[in-house]
Amino acid sequence: MSTCATLRGAAALKSLRRTRGWSLADTARALIDTARRLGQPLDSSVPSVQRSVARWESAKHPILPSDRYQLLLAHLYARGTDGHVALGPGSDFAELLDALAHLGEAGNRLSELRALLVRTATDDGSGLLALLGPTTRLSMAAALADPARVDDVLLADVTTAVGDVNAQVGSLPFARLQLLLAPVIESCRRLLTGGVPEPLLPELRTVAAQAYTLAGRLAFETRDDQASHALYAAATATAGQLDDRWRRAVVHMSHALVTLYSTPGLDSARRLVDAAVRDARTGDSVRVRARAHALQAEVAARSGAERHAQTALSLAWYDIDRESDTGTGPAATSFSADHLRGFEGLRELYVGDAAVAHDFFAGSAAALGPARERVQRAIISTDQALACIRLDAPESAATLLHTCIDSAASTGGRVPAPRLRRARKELRPWRREDFVADLDDHLIDVLGS
Repeated sequence: MSTCATLRGAAALKSLRRTRGWSLADTARALIDTARRLGQPLDSSVPSVQRSVARWESAKHPILPSDRYQLLLAHLYARGTDGHVALGPGSDFAELLDALAHLGEAGNRLSELRALLVRTATDDGSGLLALLGPTTRLSMAAALADPARVDDVLLADVTTAVGDVNAQVGSLPFARLQLLLAPVIESCRRLLTGGVPEPLLPELRTVAAQAYTLAGRLAFETRDDQASHALYAAATATAGQLDDRWRRAVVHMSHALVTLYSTPGLDSARRLVDAAVRDARTGDSVRVRARAHALQAEVAARSGAERHAQTALSLAWYDIDRESDTGTGPAATSFSADHLRGFEGLRELYVGDAAVAHDFFAGSAAALGPARERVQRAIISTDQALACIRLDAPESAATLLHTCIDSAASTGGRVPAPRLRRARKELRPWRREDFVADLDDHLIDVLGS
């Protein structure tokens, strides 16, 4: 870290403090009060903490606050002078993260700090506008009063807010994510009724389609199928107005997945997947096309169409290999070879070799490390447990299912539940064994079923 960068970080911390009208002693007292409020009182006097604040802001040799003080600073600056939690662009909290980055804090640590504050915002019910910074809130209020005042900056901030909510999938319960997304959904609906400058409509429709799609998935996860259907319909109509057809393919795929787990039979899901493939083939995202073909393979495998499933998977691998050869394109991070190995496992599970399926599932689950992939990892691990049962390894299956139960409980995810029930049914031949009794206790204690 260069001296210039660290001095910039120190100056930013000082600027934050002075903007609040605080002296060094005021900041020290505020940190002590924050620690006490969080149930982690500091064993330090005001003069001692004041000296630490001064060292962080030193114009000669500034130092990075310790992990504990970073947490306290985060809670302190996350709440604005108006009393509201603000974590979005332009907020004091965002400025604090930039200052800590200049002082040398690692990016992954700052991401963890931000994720923690997002969770805290929903803990106390103040998360409704937490991801919209104070400037964005004012801009959005003005735009809702007069849509002609929408600009690129506002739409970029809203896009960031949707991305922030999406990034928390697997870290926060779905009900809380709905809370965070609600103001964006309502704002998009109102702005799309008319008055937004014509050149900005594609960008507005893009972020609205993303928000509606994510909201449709969240509504499904919280078992509000009527709202989910309405949101997916809005997402499909909005994305259909865009030139990038791959964006509507993304909507169809998300809708297909929730349909697969909420509607009896495969016909409805198959129609949505086929529509996704058609849109993806005319779109610019090779990665989205690969995912559409992978979903097509899953539906085919579930219906016993081995040949069709293999053909679709071959096309998916072709797309993945092609994308890696040509570089990144639109939606490049939405689907990877690690995800595709999970679909290979599904094909083997339904129309192939359970041992091969097990190995595909294990490799795919191990590779999906970030919190964002937690739900997908639980789904794959449940399928891996089914493969274990078919390989006459029921205890290994039960071990996997314990982890899946904890994951489903922490996120409130709906998709793993039917898979868990199916796996438990296939353990019936071992129902008198202790490991099955332990699994049943875990299911009842955590999921109530």
